Amino acid sequence: MTRRLALQLLLVMAALLVGPGVSAQDPLDEAVERARSAWFSHDVESLLSESDTVRLNVPGTASSPAMRPGQATVLLEKYLKAAEELGLELVRIRRLADDHAYAELARAYVVKGTSEERQERVLFGFRQLQGIWRLREVRVTP
Repeated sequence: MTRRLALQLLLVMAALLVGPGVSAQDPLDEAVERARSAWFSHDVESLLSESDTVRLNVPGTASSPAMRPGQATVLLEKYLKAAEELGLELVRIRRLADDHAYAELARAYVVKGTSEERQERVLFGFRQLQGIWRLREVRVTP
C-alpha cells in the first residue's frame, strides 16, 4: 500500500470515528489544514485571506519584509504557477509561544511539462490575533 493511499485511508477512518458536526482539531490545527489545502490547490487568495501582513522567503525572490496580502499574492502565484502539486504532507506543528506557531510541510511537485519530481520544505508561520490563527510567514527551502 502506498504511503499516500495509507494516509487517505487513515483520514477517512478518523472522520468516521469523529462523526459529523464534531471537530477533533484545535483552532491552530484547523488553520494549518486550511493553509495546506489552499497551497495544494494554488488558491493563494484563500491562503492569505486572514493575513494582514505576511513575510515571504521563496526560491527566486529575496526575503521580503512584511507585505500586504495583495503583494504577497502576486509573488506566490508567480512562484506556484509552474508547478503541479503531487503531495503536501504535514511534518509537524511547533508552538513557540501561546500566540506563535510554525507548521512544517513536505512538498512534492513537478514543474509543468516535465516528469521530474522535486521536494521542498514549506514553513508556515502563524500568529494568533483576536482569537484567530493568521498566516504571517511563508518560507520555502529545497
